[in-house]
Amino acid sequence: MPIRLVTGLALLSTGLLAGAFGYGAVNVATTFNVVPLDVRLTFHSALMQMNGPVMQTTMALAALSSLVLSVLARGTHRYLSGAAGVLVVASFLITRFGNVPINGQIKVWAVTTPPADYAPHLQRWETFNIVRTLTALVAFVLVIVIATLVTRSRQAEREHALPAAA
Repeated sequence: MPIRLVTGLALLSTGLLAGAFGYGAVNVATTFNVVPLDVRLTFHSALMQMNGPVMQTTMALAALSSLVLSVLARGTHRYLSGAAGVLVVASFLITRFGNVPINGQIKVWAVTTPPADYAPHLQRWETFNIVRTLTALVAFVLVIVIATLVTRSRQAEREHALPAAA
């Protein structure tokens, strides 16, 4: 029973993480590129302030549940869930050491004037954003694979047990 609960939590949290990053990469970041720079900087600063606690909590739950699942699971499931946990931690590290420092610069630019060479900084932020989105997405896919394999093996066990009981 605990493994089912942890698998469910890992599915939920990695799915939320991949979904949030995916939405940001597909919709928000692309919208940043079509609005005036002052609008982008102001909105980006406000969005990152609101996203901070939510995304940190989601990343922590996704990492913790995936890594706990790797302790509870056996065989291939253990390796897959461990890999998912490592990918979520990678998303966190990319965010912390890639996106967050640039977010700090963007906050300053939003209330002052961006430097002449602002574009490469924003492009680097977008690159980090894509990479962390992909790591979160692959982590989610791995947890889906685990849940699918567990469901199939339980179903096969039930089908195998039914003829013996009859």
